[in-house]
Amino acid sequence: MASAKKVGIVGSGNWGSVIAKIVGHNVVGNDKFDNEVPMWVFEEMIEGQKLTEIINTKHENVKYLPGHKLPENVIAVPSVVDACKDCDVLVWVLPHQFVRGVCKQLEGKLKPGCIAVSLIKGLDISEKGLDLVSNAIRKLLNIECAVLMGANIAPEVARENYCEATIGCRDVEMGKLLKSVFQTSYFRIVVVDDEETVELCGALKNVVAVGAGFVDGLGYGDNTKAAVIRLGLMETVAFCKEFYDNAKIDTFLESCGVADLVTTCYSGRNRRVAEAFVKSGKTIEELEKEMLNGQKLQGPPTAAEVNIMLKAKDMEDRFPIFTAVHKICQGELKPEAFIDCLKNHPEHMDENPWTKSKV
Repeated sequence: MASAKKVGIVGSGNWGSVIAKIVGHNVVGNDKFDNEVPMWVFEEMIEGQKLTEIINTKHENVKYLPGHKLPENVIAVPSVVDACKDCDVLVWVLPHQFVRGVCKQLEGKLKPGCIAVSLIKGLDISEKGLDLVSNAIRKLLNIECAVLMGANIAPEVARENYCEATIGCRDVEMGKLLKSVFQTSYFRIVVVDDEETVELCGALKNVVAVGAGFVDGLGYGDNTKAAVIRLGLMETVAFCKEFYDNAKIDTFLESCGVADLVTTCYSGRNRRVAEAFVKSGKTIEELEKEMLNGQKLQGPPTAAEVNIMLKAKDMEDRFPIFTAVHKICQGELKPEAFIDCLKNHPEHMDENPWTKSKV
C-alpha cells in the first residue's frame, strides 16, 4: 500500500485559509493522506501575538478569515521551507507577485516526487518575459504543477455555500488525486486537460472585473455591465487562442470560464476597489491599503502584464478592454474613457479584426 501523502498549503490569506479548511477536513480519515496539513503563514503580529500562535491555539485566521474555524489538523508554520519540505502535494495560493521569491527559498528542498497545484490568478513576469504561474513553479522547482480556478468568492466558500471549480491537469492520475484533495459536498470539482486555458481564464477575469467596477463607479447599470462581461469574454477567448493556440472552447463554459467571470464582475475585491477608484479619485495603491486589510489586488498588475504581451505584438487595438483597464489604472486615461472603449469596441465595427471579415 502506498504511503499516505502529506498536503501543504503555500499561503494563508483569505482564499488560502478557506482552502486550508477544505483540505484539512478532507484528509481526516482518508487513507490516501496524512492527517496533518502544514500551512505556511507569513508571520505578523496581531495585538501583540504572533498570527501563527493565534491560528494554532484558536484555530482561526483572525486577520484574513475571521469568524471561521479551521480544522485542528491545519498547522500554521512561519517558515515556508519547514511547511513544505515533507509534503507530497503543495497547494499554492498567494499573490502571484511573490511566487518567484518563494520558489527561490524552496529550490532543492522539496521531497522527491512532490507535485503542485496553483490556485494563483495572475501571470508570471521575469527578465525572460511573461509566462503562466504554473510554468514558473514547474521550471523553478522542477515539479509537476496543475491549476485550480473557478467561481469561488472566498467568504461564500467559507460558509459552505455550494459552488464549483475547475482543475486543469493533463495527467489523469494526478487529476484524480487532486480532485480527492479538494472535492466536498459543497465544493464540486471538474477536471479538464486544458491547463493553459483554465489558468488564463483565472488571470484575465480579474482584468475584466476592474472594468466592471469602473462601470459601477460611473453609475451605469446592469445592461452596461453585461456588455463588459460579453466583450471581456470575447477578448479572453481571443487572447487564449492567440497565445496558446490549443485552447478548447468547451473550457470557457466550465466554472473557470464564464462562471468565474460573471461572479467576479458582480462581486470580489477587484470590482469593489475599481468602483471606489472612480468615485474617490484615489489611486489603486491607496485604496488597496484602505480596503483590503493586507490583501492584494490581482486585476491591475495582471492588466499591466497583459499589456506587455499585447504591445510586443502590436495588438493593443485588438484588445481594447484589456488595454483601457491598464491605461486607466495607470492614470493615462480617465475612467470615463472606458465607456468609449465599449462603444467603439472592434466587435461593433464594420470589420471584425479577429476574423478579418465583414460583419
